[in-house]
Amino acid sequence: MWSFLIFNARLLDNSCGITLNKVSIKLMELADLEGAIPLFAAQLREHDIHTSIADLNQAAHAIIDNPSLGFLLLARNETTLVGFSYAASHLSLEHGGIIGWLEELYVIPEWRRRGVGSQLLTETILRAEKLKWRTLELEVVTGHERVIPLYLRHGFQPTSRIRYTRRLEI
Repeated sequence: MWSFLIFNARLLDNSCGITLNKVSIKLMELADLEGAIPLFAAQLREHDIHTSIADLNQAAHAIIDNPSLGFLLLARNETTLVGFSYAASHLSLEHGGIIGWLEELYVIPEWRRRGVGSQLLTETILRAEKLKWRTLELEVVTGHERVIPLYLRHGFQPTSRIRYTRRLEI
């Protein structure tokens, strides 16, 4: 069972996020790719998804080269990448314009519960607002419900949708 949340910018309350450690958030660049790919792979492994490193590299490269596809943000302490987010853009008839899909929000296990996810989520929302996206949507995979309070604190609301997927022969 999948749980879905949708964000409406009018519901945002930035006062809820706290930062317990100094982490900087920045837009990912090609120079960051080599260090970021292991984080992408770790995130997908937690969800039992096995995308090849080559495919991850190709997809991230495309996102960086073509901002109309969305954006990748990286969270870094002084020495280490500790998390990332990826928000994809999507033209929506339902919302009458561009919306975002928060495909990934990941913090390495030893940096969880320190405010990093909240920082990444706040920066993702702010960037989506600057891009004039109408909404930001996401899903929570069964077994990862512990993150739902984070999304609720940032103004996301549950929806009544159930998501399905089908691999295509390409």
